[in-house]
Amino acid sequence: MKKALSLVLALVLMLCSVSALAEGAVKLGQVDFAAHGTKCFAVITVAMQDDKIAAAYIDEFQWFGKDDVVGVPNSDAGFGESYPEGKVLGSKRVNAEYYSANMATKAGSTVALDANYEAIEAFAAGKTIAELEAAIEGKTAEEVVDVVSGCTLVDTLGYLQGIVAAAKAAK
Repeated sequence: MKKALSLVLALVLMLCSVSALAEGAVKLGQVDFAAHGTKCFAVITVAMQDDKIAAAYIDEFQWFGKDDVVGVPNSDAGFGESYPEGKVLGSKRVNAEYYSANMATKAGSTVALDANYEAIEAFAAGKTIAELEAAIEGKTAEEVVDVVSGCTLVDTLGYLQGIVAAAKAAK
């Protein structure tokens, strides 16, 4: 997971750096955010260029059954010694196939978790903080699902609020 996240962030930085040659500097913002309920947390990263969101990246972490998923680094070492019995802390993105299958079974979801995250990230890209805030202002969680094309997550509003917080952290 650490390698995958590092690779994605390196790619985002590289892409932003190429476009930064013609435009302003790129600043990164990152927040830990409760975007989806109370049993997990999201780490949301945003690359800002001038006043626009150049790219965003969402991942969430929660407890899973130990035998069901790949845990975060050191889950099988000292870090994992404090885990609840039979549980492992895992990335939803790294374990998207498993998590998406559960979403399909429990909620009838037809869109994979990582595809949903990518739709939200794409929606935010190119917008200013003010434009993103205006897109979600006064809307219910149900209404925001309809704002982001290709996304079916009921907590889309929370993810977009997290992107706004990460973008503000980059300022």
